[in-house]
Amino acid sequence: MIQFFYENLPETVNTEYTKWLEEIILSEEKKLGEINYIFCDDEYLLKINQDYLQHDYYTDIITFDSVKGKTISGEIFVSLQRISDNASTLSKNYEEELRRVLAHGILHLCGYKDKSEEEEQEMRSKEDFYIAKYN
Repeated sequence: MIQFFYENLPETVNTEYTKWLEEIILSEEKKLGEINYIFCDDEYLLKINQDYLQHDYYTDIITFDSVKGKTISGEIFVSLQRISDNASTLSKNYEEELRRVLAHGILHLCGYKDKSEEEEQEMRSKEDFYIAKYN
């Protein structure tokens, strides 16, 4: 089950993304467990980044996985404020940038990393592939 939660924000994310996210999971030959997206602002996500990862910088997404075998579960924290800023900086559409970040979290739960340049290229390629499938 995929659920959306909000911390200090109004509910703004379209729940129709759920079916598309489930399709990504199936395409990656994984099973859906329990995935919670928690939408928040920059300050909320910065505090999580500091408290749990000892990183002192803003980010658009933090994924905590509780994957067991092929069943993916986890908590995905997303700063809608950072997505908006990034979309503006990159001259992208907000909704497309949101879809990229939503897919990014699922792909992390599926086992994709983005620490090295090679891993980041593979992650971007997968994101682009699934964004194209949404449209």
